[in-house]
Formats: sequence, C-alpha cells, structure tokens
Amino acid sequence: MKKNFWPLNHGFTSLFFIGLLLVSACSSDNGSVEMPEEEGQIDNPKRTAENPLPLFSVNTNGAQIVDEPKIAADFTITDGQQNLYAGKMGIEIRGSTSQFFPKKSYGFETWDAQGNDMDASLLGMPEEEDWILYAPYSDKSLVRNVLIYDLARDMDHYATRTQFVELNINGQYNGVYVLMEKLKRDKGRIDISKLEIDENTGEDLTGGYIIKIDKSEKEGYTDMNSFDSDYGVAGSTAGSPINFLYEYPDADDITQEQRTYISTYISDFEDALASDTFTDPDTGYASYIDLDSFVDFFILNEISNNVDAYRISTFMHKDKNEKLKMGPIWDFNLAWGNADYCSGGETNVWAYKFNERCPGDLWFVPFWWDRLLEDPAFVSRLKERWTELRGNLLSDATISGKVDGYMKILNDGEVIRSNFAKWPVLGTYVWPNNFVGNNYDEEIEYLKQWVLDRTSWLDGAIGAL
Repeated sequence: MKKNFWPLNHGFTSLFFIGLLLVSACSSDNGSVEMPEEEGQIDNPKRTAENPLPLFSVNTNGAQIVDEPKIAADFTITDGQQNLYAGKMGIEIRGSTSQFFPKKSYGFETWDAQGNDMDASLLGMPEEEDWILYAPYSDKSLVRNVLIYDLARDMDHYATRTQFVELNINGQYNGVYVLMEKLKRDKGRIDISKLEIDENTGEDLTGGYIIKIDKSEKEGYTDMNSFDSDYGVAGSTAGSPINFLYEYPDADDITQEQRTYISTYISDFEDALASDTFTDPDTGYASYIDLDSFVDFFILNEISNNVDAYRISTFMHKDKNEKLKMGPIWDFNLAWGNADYCSGGETNVWAYKFNERCPGDLWFVPFWWDRLLEDPAFVSRLKERWTELRGNLLSDATISGKVDGYMKILNDGEVIRSNFAKWPVLGTYVWPNNFVGNNYDEEIEYLKQWVLDRTSWLDGAIGAL
C-alpha cells in the first residue's frame, strides 16, 4: 500500500499511457514533427589532414538494420591515413522517441569471427563489447550530450566517453555521429563490484547494483523488472507511480534475494527522507546516500535545465558496503534549452520542479529533491559546491571554451557542411526545438547565450535557497 507522504491517483490505464506517449512524441505546442521528406544525397567526404574526424564504415552485406535483433555486419574505423580498427559487429537501431527521426541512432556489440561478444578498444576507449553510435538530429548544435558528459568527467564522475565520428552505412554517407560507451558495470565504466547469482546473503548481497528511473515501453513495469516507490508524486495529476528498474543485475539475472535487498534499501532511504527526523545525520536520509553525488547530480541537471531530469534516464548505483550514489548522468539531447515544452527552453526555472510545470505528464520527479532542499546541511553543501565549480570547472569561460573547441573540430574539413547537406534541418523546426537558427553559427550562439543566461539565474537562485 502506498504511503501518503503525497497522494497518488491511479486513474489512468496503461493503454492511455501508451497512446499519449505516441501523441506527445510526435507533437508539441508548436505543432507536429517536421522533417525533410528526403535526406540529402552526398558523396562520402574525402579523408584528409584537414578532416579530423574518424570515419566509421559499416557494411551489412545486404541486410537491413532493425530495432532488435542485432544483425551481423562488418565495420572499419579509419582516419584518412590508416585503418584504426576492422572487425565484426552486431548492430541495431536504438532509442525511444528518437526513432521517429530519419537519422537513426545505433547500438552495437563488437563480435569475433564466430559472432560472439568480444571486448575491443575503439578510438582509445577502454575495452568493452557494448557501444553506441548516437545521432544528433533535433540537437542541431550536435554537441549537447558531449558537453554535459565532459563536464561530469571534469567533476570527477564517470560519464560515457565520447568521440565525434562520421558514419558511412553500406557506402552511403550518414553524417556526424558520436561514438559513446553504453552505460554498464565494468571496471572502465560504472566501477562497482560484480554481483554473482549465488551472492544472496550477508556482505555479498550489498552490491553492486545499478537502478534506473526510466520508461519501460516495450515490457511495461512488472514485479520481475522493477519495483515501485512507496510514495506518491507531488503536484502530478496523471497518477503514475515512480518505478525503479533493475539495470544491473537485470531482470533476467537478478535473484529474488537481490531484488528484496535493493528495493528494501531504497524504501528505507525514502522512509528516512520522509520522516520527521530526516535531517539527523545518523538516523536520517544521509545514512543511506552519498551526499556529494546527489549534489553534483543536481547541479548537472539544473545547469542544463534537463527536461528529463530526475524522472527519465536517471541512473543510480550502489557498491558493496557503500551508500547509494546518483549517476552516471545520461541523455541530455533535450537539455541546454532544446525543448519547447514544460518550460524546457527557459533559463529561469528549476528542473526539479517539473511536476509543477507539467502535472499531466506520464513520468515524474520523485519527492526526493524537494525534501533534500528542506535540509540546511544539503543546501549548505550545494551552495559550497556551486561556488567552487563556478570558479573553475563550470565558469562561463570554461563552458564557452568547450563549445568553441567542439565547433572547431566540426568546422575543420567541412564536416558541418557535409552533415547538414545530408540532413537539411537548419532553419526548420524539428521536435522539440525551442529555437530554430537559420544556420549552424546561430545554433551555437543560441546555445552559448542560453548557458550564460542560465548560469546567471542559478547564481542568484542557489544563493537564495
């Protein structure tokens, strides 16, 4: 039974959820998704010293790439002067609402000659088998995800490593992509203990776990793949509970004892946070969570006004004998002023107040963040950390300099021209753009000015907490 910290209404059915998702994915206050009827056909750019991006070439040998299952393909990575990698892969379309776009993102595994998963190092990243080719499309700056991940790593948190590449599929140029690491438990990625199927008691049972708050459109939420929060959602009208999905171990591998442990741990944390003594450092919420990880997670989502913040693509992890940590961050293509709904494009609103801004949505922010900001100790640490970061890693000059650096990389060798010749979306509204620039320079200038306005507002807003 749900506890009445905030009331919860279960009035909507799953069918309505799915129907509204499809509608919202294809529309916004400014109208339906607009895409070019046909993508541009251009030759593969020549690889020269002036064209610095690696070329990622995929040959499916006549097969069509689909959204599951992965199909076998060959691929190479070259830089114009030498082959950097050649091997086999299993590749599929990935993404949720992004699948509506003609420029698709792909997930792939590196395979051996027999089609088995094989760890490989790509473009200097640590060896692994699971990878992503992310396709910036509605993000016409091409850099929003790369920017936030770089900032997170600068703040000493793991975030997926990235590399701009150009993609060729079956001899056809496909534009600028970002090679990324898939989030998973690994020494070089989310570095937590491996939890074996026979570790079901005592100290062994305490980690590691990866949990996420996210959509589950294909399977829905079941007792096997998720558990619900015991608390309702402040300010919502659609009545959806907060669902926590088992990411690692996943639904197929996690044991019942492990399900019980991690769901009870988070339930106990929520109980402590909702209690009258929640600020007690020994018996309150602080005994369950790594405070600094929550502070930095808050800052990264707020500086970018991530419209998905805290409620979608929200990861947390717990290692053996350690407290719950927030992160890694994930999926910020609609952040940094790129969403025209639910105040996603504004610079003067709190991202954690999404439930108030958009009470009819289907996925909501847990009560955690409102409650944490009622604790003077949390607020004090937030202010201290914000001031520290604004003096260096999150200064306006630092962020602007990173964007300029990306722009230089992409401008060299006419990479930007080639991408937008293939995908002629400049000057066109693509869901859910808050701003439509006539050219790439205007898109970059909008991003940089948006950041300046956002950090200025946050300087005052955090100081006034």
